Amino acid sequence: MKAILVDDEALALDFLEHQVNKVGGIEVIGKFNHLDIEKHVALLEEVDVLFLDIEMPEINGLELAERILEIDADISIVFVTAFNDYAVQAFELNALDYVLKPLQIDRLKKTLERVELKVNQRIHKPLRERNVLRVNVSRELSFKLTNDKLDFIQFRTTKSRELFLYLLHHSNKTFRKSELTELLWADFPEEKAYSQLYTAIYHLRKTLHKYKEHFTIKNLGAGYMLSTKDVFIDLVEWEKQIIAAPRLTTETINDYEETMKLYTGGFLEKYDYLWAEGERFRLEQLWIKVAYEMAGYYDKQDNLEMSETWYIKICTARPEEEDAHFLLMKLYAKLGIGLFIDHQYHQLTKAMKDLGLQVRPNITQWYKQWKSDKTM
Repeated sequence: MKAILVDDEALALDFLEHQVNKVGGIEVIGKFNHLDIEKHVALLEEVDVLFLDIEMPEINGLELAERILEIDADISIVFVTAFNDYAVQAFELNALDYVLKPLQIDRLKKTLERVELKVNQRIHKPLRERNVLRVNVSRELSFKLTNDKLDFIQFRTTKSRELFLYLLHHSNKTFRKSELTELLWADFPEEKAYSQLYTAIYHLRKTLHKYKEHFTIKNLGAGYMLSTKDVFIDLVEWEKQIIAAPRLTTETINDYEETMKLYTGGFLEKYDYLWAEGERFRLEQLWIKVAYEMAGYYDKQDNLEMSETWYIKICTARPEEEDAHFLLMKLYAKLGIGLFIDHQYHQLTKAMKDLGLQVRPNITQWYKQWKSDKTM
């Protein structure tokens, strides 16, 4: 196994190297008081474990670790520090180990056993064919590789999940760290907010490790960017197909049906993110527009069953959508199903009342006229 040692204190660094050499079975290929990542990319690609101090003057060890993991997410990080105040935070980051100075031989042996186990598991892990990762953002986040079941991935914190979704929504765009802390940790003191950001980024890399072929979180100095590869995002693809779709005809209606299946709910509607509300509303408006077009097309084709289906979908998605209720009532009148007309009108009345509104006068007038005609 190969190791790199980083500590700003020369004596501590020499002692750590001495202890590692005493254990044996591991080669120290790098030893630094300050590790310049850009200059040592090739070296980092060779290493199995990195022993890293946390409190250093030029860069916090937590931030340095997450930058290193951009180069190789398989590197095992072992924090070595004189302070036990970071223990909880280190394990929240899923660091392989956390040890206190001065590092004792017995403790070091246990750490290296864990590193060796991880290395062996990686070496013997069967290769998987390149695959497209489907990311669903309708309603809530889930992942699915071809022929696999849905994976509702567990994030360590709600903030780390929100950070991922924000970066995913703006994939390939760089955000300044100050922007991200203002978005997610505005109530924290500045130093604490940045620490929370580094922790969340570190944790995201660990959480997304199984999908490392598809996601890369890049640290670009003052900011972060999420890049994707072979990723299919349901609502992104849905919008692309809708915009590129030809007009509705007998030949294209089945394609519309298939495309609309990609939209299974509002954009991240399960999560209460203020930044997502505008996008959710925009996509919902597009879905409703297309749903109306499809319902109207079926009505003109005298396919009243399919027309009813789409009007009901609109009413379900947005109960206060008066036009959909009204068109359903007219459709039921055409079919002579009075009971359904009554039901639809009362459903609309309830939905509007819940919002403190009244049903449009022309709809109420139509309904009263229908009731009057019915009794004659």
